[in-house]
Amino acid sequence: MDNKRKNFTVPEEELEKQKEYSRLVSLVLSSRFPSSAPKAFVHTYGCQGNVSDGEKIKGILCSLGYELTDSVEDADLVLYNTCAIREHAQDRVFGNVGALKKYKTAKPDMIIALCGCMMQQEYVAERIKNSFRYVDLVFGTHVLHKLPEFLHRCLCSGKRVFDLSGGDGNIVEGLPLHRDGAFKAWIPIMYGCNNFCSYCVVPYVRGRERSRSFELIVEEARQLVAAGYKELTLLGQNVNSYNKDLEEKYRFPALLSAINDIEGDFIIRFMTSHPRDCTKELLETMARCKKVAKHLHLPVQSGNDRVLREMNRHYDREKYLGLIKYAYELMPELSITSDIIVGFPGETYEEFCDTLSLLKEVNYTSLFTFIFSPRPGTKAASMPDEVEKKEKSRWFSELTALQEEIASKRTAAMKGRSYRVLVEERNENSGLLSARTEGNVIIEFEGEDCLIGSFAKVEVTEPKTWVLKGRFIELG
Repeated sequence: MDNKRKNFTVPEEELEKQKEYSRLVSLVLSSRFPSSAPKAFVHTYGCQGNVSDGEKIKGILCSLGYELTDSVEDADLVLYNTCAIREHAQDRVFGNVGALKKYKTAKPDMIIALCGCMMQQEYVAERIKNSFRYVDLVFGTHVLHKLPEFLHRCLCSGKRVFDLSGGDGNIVEGLPLHRDGAFKAWIPIMYGCNNFCSYCVVPYVRGRERSRSFELIVEEARQLVAAGYKELTLLGQNVNSYNKDLEEKYRFPALLSAINDIEGDFIIRFMTSHPRDCTKELLETMARCKKVAKHLHLPVQSGNDRVLREMNRHYDREKYLGLIKYAYELMPELSITSDIIVGFPGETYEEFCDTLSLLKEVNYTSLFTFIFSPRPGTKAASMPDEVEKKEKSRWFSELTALQEEIASKRTAAMKGRSYRVLVEERNENSGLLSARTEGNVIIEFEGEDCLIGSFAKVEVTEPKTWVLKGRFIELG
């Protein structure tokens, strides 16, 4: 069976239709808010891909005439862009949606909208429909571009709108965009996932893999660099699969090389990189390209081969460690981070100890660690799971304690060394400037606000476990 798809962009006539709806919504809003612009509150939960979607949502709303606000109380439209990756994330959304009822009571014309991965799950949408009747608009991950149409129906009919159109989704180019940052930018290069890890809901809510045009991505990167952006992060559920769905020769290493060749002073990051498709060519490209950050996020999930098979990860411990060894040979200063799931169904303590030993071998800079959270509709959700939550919590504490020990040794070795960092913001709690190394380590130091958004050279003076203290040396 040929799985190649030559073209899956949204047809131009559909985009023209949404432009007409945008014009109509703008007219409705200007008549209802004659003296000032209506205000929209948008909050995004979850991963960087969701954050990127949130920027498109904000861009569409601004193009319709909304003004963005950080206050729910002031908002005429509240939109939550949701995440379905873990149960805790969903519970937070339900709690926050419940808290909106009082605002809707005080302001009946307020539009409450929910979108994103949670809403692509039918059982969630049904719960919203039946238990949160003051929610006006619910739509899934594949129809974000139809927001003008949905709002027009809400505004003009006063009826609730639910659209959970499924399928594998399409790619929409040219949507309005409201970037959250002035010097750091997200660039989605692909959407969806084909891996179907047994614990993960993403392929069901995001659809199958589909890649953006190579030329459009490179042009977007070029425009961002010309506009003064200093850090570009390429996004995909599995960036290593880029363009495998298209009949094109350019794969992910070629994309990295092309963006690296753009003139300017900037850093290239990417995530997430699946070990199944991580190649020596990718690692060699990282080593060769000076603008590609020497940081690799390579989620392993478990250090035990049987558990990896049950997770449907398509690699084993030996292959993973082989990639790590080769990466360190090419880039001795490489910073490696990962994701770990603790307490996968059927996992024994002895198998968990294989994950602990893996940590010691790899010497991770940091980890994103989670206790297994069953996701309805996935294979793992129906697997026997006999280990009690209290025991899993004990394993989790053991894992985090070991990683803290490893991280402390790594950061201790950084004392007295100087690093080129991108200064990101001022930490409101410490009052210090917060900057990030190429290896994704945070260093805080004293300095003026004019440094924010610039590269600087900073010496590490106090190597704490997670956030280091430093001394500003010079710009550059």
